[in-house]
Amino acid sequence: MINQKEIGGYFEMEELPGEEYYPDLLHLNLGRTALQYLLDRRGCQEIFLPYYLCDSVIDACRNSSAKVSFYSVNEELMPEIDELPEGAWLYLVNYYGQLTDEQIRFFQKKYQRIIVDQTHAFYQRPVEHVDTIYSPRKFFGLPDGAYLAADLLTEDDLPMDFSTERMEHVLGRYEKGGNAYYSVMLKNAETFHSREIRRMSRLTQNLLRGIDYSGSAQRRKENYRTLSSFLDTSNPLPFREPSVPLCYPYYTPNGLEIRKKLAEKKIYVPVNWKNVVNEMPKDSTEYRYAANILPLPCDQRYTTSDMERVAAAVLRLCGRNL
Repeated sequence: MINQKEIGGYFEMEELPGEEYYPDLLHLNLGRTALQYLLDRRGCQEIFLPYYLCDSVIDACRNSSAKVSFYSVNEELMPEIDELPEGAWLYLVNYYGQLTDEQIRFFQKKYQRIIVDQTHAFYQRPVEHVDTIYSPRKFFGLPDGAYLAADLLTEDDLPMDFSTERMEHVLGRYEKGGNAYYSVMLKNAETFHSREIRRMSRLTQNLLRGIDYSGSAQRRKENYRTLSSFLDTSNPLPFREPSVPLCYPYYTPNGLEIRKKLAEKKIYVPVNWKNVVNEMPKDSTEYRYAANILPLPCDQRYTTSDMERVAAAVLRLCGRNL
């Protein structure tokens, strides 16, 4: 019989105990498809995006029916745009967890129609009645998945995604390290550009139930503060400590070159985002921040001694002492 339950045979992955951090939010397969789904359901006519932004978000908006426009951010990473045209929405990115709930409410009141991108601030819960997108794979070992907070919307009409084929690099790094599966990770990321809007897979949702959210948050805070104790005095960024950090953002004028030298020491620091480095003027805030902010890892995988190693390497390469 079709769809009859299988009985017997080898064992599959167990159902993990615990609870997701956001069990009541909408479950989508990717951040970019969650955004596209939201734009379509809201009937968005025009979306204003920051120039300082990942090209995957830009592509997602261009796949919708909305007109795409852009705005600049200042050195505090706040939007520099006075008002929106009728029917337009503002895409507000919480860079490095710098936005407070009070600031989000202020921008909601000012612009009326906003979408908050919490990719850098997974633990910051959505502000009531504000459309909000989360990408948990930026904080945890997941193949895909996104959460969407959006009043009166549901994802029940969408088909479910499957994540089996996107797990290789996650499992491979667990057993053999990141270098061995880096190319697999990149190949996997390339497939995201063509993914259809779907619900989160059973596999990803199961993995999200098995995470120690409290322990991960505490370790991130402790690691951030270790880096902060060594690096704050030489870090010119006007940033505050977020509630639960994605990373420790450190600014150095030759950030692109420092990244290469850190990689030689097996300290891998991404560029957020390469499209900004390639497209924006070199004297713009967007270029300087994308090229020169080092988002130093401080997540739950690492110890205090790991953070001391990172701090020492950064200071030495920047010509400073620990």
